[in-house]
Amino acid sequence: MVVAVVAHAGKSLGGGLPDLRRSLAREGVVDPIWFEVDKSREAPARVRRALELGAELVFVWGGDGTVQRCGDVLAETGTALAIVPAGTANLFATNLRVPKTIAGAVNVGLHGDRRRVDLGKFAGEHFGVMAGIGFDAALIRDADRGLKDRVGRVAYVWTGAKNLRGRPFHAKVEIDGLPWYDGEATAVLVGNSPRLLGGVQPFADPRLDDGLLEVGIVDAKGLLEWSAVLARAVVGTASASRCARETKAHRVKITLDRKALYELDGGDRRPRRKFKARIVPGALEVCVPEI
Repeated sequence: MVVAVVAHAGKSLGGGLPDLRRSLAREGVVDPIWFEVDKSREAPARVRRALELGAELVFVWGGDGTVQRCGDVLAETGTALAIVPAGTANLFATNLRVPKTIAGAVNVGLHGDRRRVDLGKFAGEHFGVMAGIGFDAALIRDADRGLKDRVGRVAYVWTGAKNLRGRPFHAKVEIDGLPWYDGEATAVLVGNSPRLLGGVQPFADPRLDDGLLEVGIVDAKGLLEWSAVLARAVVGTASASRCARETKAHRVKITLDRKALYELDGGDRRPRRKFKARIVPGALEVCVPEI
């Protein structure tokens, strides 16, 4: 089996990348295709090169942003993705029960089960966890400005509080070709994975293999209303709050009255007004622990 490694050199776990090399060597993978990048946006080109070189398994060292960018290239190729969760949140890896140690992640990649999972496709890119417009995108953008690397998950709390008073936008949302929402919103969420940071569950009964996207609208403004939404998300689902609603979809079309930031699996993107999303069933083969 031809094994490749695409590693975000700025992320850390255990003994670092030298330890990853040693762990692979102990399993007989002594000369993998090896790429290191300084930014997650540099990873797709390395994954494409690994595929050209015949990679049958790609280990991705990094957080959700790096995993998303690599998964976008690996989607629908038949080449498996193995995650070494070296990021801050590692939500996709957590939902797949990937161990948070180098040795454990290597063992899963080489000896675990293979599972086909759905991916969403949003604004032309595949994602595994969630796409978001508005509040959560601003939160992630500010956390990524060096703060996340210094203080970890606390960065999300700090930047979240700072963005609570963000200006709402007007959103029109179509679900599978039919009108569903037309009004003010502070966040539009399109999800694929069951749980997010801190165990928050914004959607009811989400799964990685149900062939559906979860779609949510939040119109909360200010600390009190957002606190109510988040509290509901921790103990149940956010849609139980009067400031949120949700549905399921195969296809989604979103039109805003002005450009807004959006994010994919924790990576912020440039503002835009119009978005299309769809589910891609069984798009990615991932390595998971044996059942």
